[in-house]
Amino acid sequence: MTMTEHADKKRVALHHQIFIGLSMGVVAGLIANAAWGEAAGLDWLIRNVTTPIGQVFLRIIFMAVIPLVFSALALGVAELGDVRQLGRIGGRTFAYTLVVTMISVAIGLILVNWVKPGVGLSEAERQLLTGSLTSSTVNKALQSAAESKTIVQTLLDLIPKNPLADAVGAFDENHRGGGILAVMVFSLFVGLALALVRSERTETFERFLQGLYDVVMKIIQMGMRLAPVGVACLVFGVVARLGLDVVYILGKYVLLVLFGLCLQMFGVYSLVLKYAVRVSPWRFFVAIREVILTAFSTSSSNVTLPTALAVSEHNLGIPRRISNFVLTLGSTANQNGTALYEGVTVLFLAQFFGVDLTLTQQFTVVLASVLAGIGTAGVPGGSLPVIVLVLQSVGVPGEGIGIILGVDRILDMSRTVLNVTGDITAAMYVAKKEGYSFDIK
Repeated sequence: MTMTEHADKKRVALHHQIFIGLSMGVVAGLIANAAWGEAAGLDWLIRNVTTPIGQVFLRIIFMAVIPLVFSALALGVAELGDVRQLGRIGGRTFAYTLVVTMISVAIGLILVNWVKPGVGLSEAERQLLTGSLTSSTVNKALQSAAESKTIVQTLLDLIPKNPLADAVGAFDENHRGGGILAVMVFSLFVGLALALVRSERTETFERFLQGLYDVVMKIIQMGMRLAPVGVACLVFGVVARLGLDVVYILGKYVLLVLFGLCLQMFGVYSLVLKYAVRVSPWRFFVAIREVILTAFSTSSSNVTLPTALAVSEHNLGIPRRISNFVLTLGSTANQNGTALYEGVTVLFLAQFFGVDLTLTQQFTVVLASVLAGIGTAGVPGGSLPVIVLVLQSVGVPGEGIGIILGVDRILDMSRTVLNVTGDITAAMYVAKKEGYSFDIK
């Protein structure tokens, strides 16, 4: 055995490093919250030290998302070659996403109607929760909802007038164009054109895309070396500020969302894997543990995309042309966890404010949650403006969004795990339907 091989064996695996960082962040956050609580020094430490360190890690990954989405989607479509095959894979991906997202929302609404987590709060508890509203965040969500576009305009914006402008504004909350979805549509058109026009010149461009993809993946690999420290800092800030008080009061709501997410992940997905894909759900979840930890710690499907692509190819054996297409599209368009979370949150807040929703209004919530699950941005907090819109549509005060802001980060981390796991499950399902078989070690 060489010295290099011996060093590689002694090196702690990245997913173990991330887990250690996550654990240290939680423990340190709880100690800081218990010891200093509302002290100005703790707030200064979070704002000026731990949050910036965590943001360095996130920004390196975000920096690579746009070129990754463009190169991966364009190559994924081009490598399919046959346009009929592209239509078949796209159709299967869309059908799977729609059905599984509807199941996810149904699970959430059944649970919230059964448990009724928003009913029975004392007036003192309501005052405490209402008093915890963060006005700037609430106002930002309300403003985003007020500036929302019509369905027709939203659909038109999916076809970008200027792809570069949408790429620049993809992560800007004030951008009024199609954003990352428009970039995806443009990438699909580029890949489709590459598949239809084969020549020496287009082969050069395709090799450029492959080179771009390789370079971006290397950048992300370098950024992931900071993941353990970045994750520890991000989680520390959440836990140190949140503490246990608000979590205790909102306990039923939090546990209900988490239970619903677990049902979808270990129930619905396990059934799909066992009976449709013919693989062991246990082996599948073990194989993607690095993806799960990355999704949980970053709260972003987009940031987790590079890890998901690498794990899908190397640990699961999903053909790259399928994983590039399904996972890249799914990072924004297959948000099962977000859809479930939004449905539960709207009904919880309706119960909290004493608004009795009719079956028609609940159906509106279902429809809006399914559509939001397909189009919500895969970034932390991307669903808040959508929730405000749905709240206002069923007669619940939009300001109520502030009640759940204290625990939204924890739930955001959890639903991102379901979103990303759902993307990989979809890729496994589509690949199986295309005739591939899997033997996960």
